[in-house]
Amino acid sequence: MESADSINQDWRDKVSNHQQVGGIETSVIDNGAGRGTRIAWFNTGTGLRFKVVIDRAMDIADAFYNQHSLAWLSHGGITYPQPFSDKGIDWLRTFGGGLLTTCGLTHVGGPESDNYGERGLHGHISNSPAEIISIIQPDLRAGKLEMSITGIIRETKPFGPNLELKRTISATIGQSVIRIHDEVTNKANTPAPHMLLYHFNFGWPLADEGADILWNGKWHPRHGEESAKIFKEGNDFKKCPAPLESHLGTGEEVALIDVEADIFGQSICGLHNSRLGLAVAMKFKKEQLPWLANWQHWGKGEYVTGIEPSTHPLSGQAQARKDKTLLFIEPEESKLYELELEIMTEKEAIDEFVLSVNVS
Repeated sequence: MESADSINQDWRDKVSNHQQVGGIETSVIDNGAGRGTRIAWFNTGTGLRFKVVIDRAMDIADAFYNQHSLAWLSHGGITYPQPFSDKGIDWLRTFGGGLLTTCGLTHVGGPESDNYGERGLHGHISNSPAEIISIIQPDLRAGKLEMSITGIIRETKPFGPNLELKRTISATIGQSVIRIHDEVTNKANTPAPHMLLYHFNFGWPLADEGADILWNGKWHPRHGEESAKIFKEGNDFKKCPAPLESHLGTGEEVALIDVEADIFGQSICGLHNSRLGLAVAMKFKKEQLPWLANWQHWGKGEYVTGIEPSTHPLSGQAQARKDKTLLFIEPEESKLYELELEIMTEKEAIDEFVLSVNVS
């Protein structure tokens, strides 16, 4: 790629408006189940463009690289936030899939109830709108190529917990990279339980027959070896299969992975479709997100794999309390999470990515 300086000089002479090259465009969905929902489209000028759903915790729905979709979208797609979809498995009613759905901030896992309260599947945060505090557009003439949107999403009620997620999603003109910078702060006057999972959902054509699912670490089937059909020693469960009859309806499997990290503490995983010459590399810090879930649901018309970094192995708050792994954030304390997704098409870069996963 040319240097930013040389590209900027070319732009300075030929481009009037940065949107001709890329930037952020905000709008409101005006039809269907998502009517009234605020969104922000990012365009990096490289073929990478993606939709941030401002009213759904600033999660990411559609994502494309040139003509190729990267994300899986559920039948329902984007729906208006429903903050009281927090009982049992009601969360699924508003689960649009998308490149990213955030789970937490105090519970991740199945529905449960104990002396500390009742908690539905995967928590509240993805049904919470953001208060946008900043949108920064690229400024080509000044040589500033980065764009970003920052918002605050709250999980709050009187007497607590009162957690605040300050999220910044950023990208750079000329780079096929999405960056997520999250800061979770306890705004209450007592310690707050904390769990967080990044539910990344990859779909066709990136996820397709023969595509490689890339991760490394010690793993076990979520519901035990005896009920596993895919996640068994000797099975090639890191290749996307054809749609499976056994995955009609609620058929699925999940592996829980104590993810490996490189010498810099960075965990690397993702997908590679060699037929398309396309890969997505996900990077995060093992210290921040020590666990990974690989969800595989190969149903007809519901063909998806999830790669999901998390603070806990989908254990739920009750089990995490029992085994003393539940995180607590002290009043005014913050926890930081940083993730990066890079889309690759050059063979040398893809080969290096695949190697880095395998030797991490």
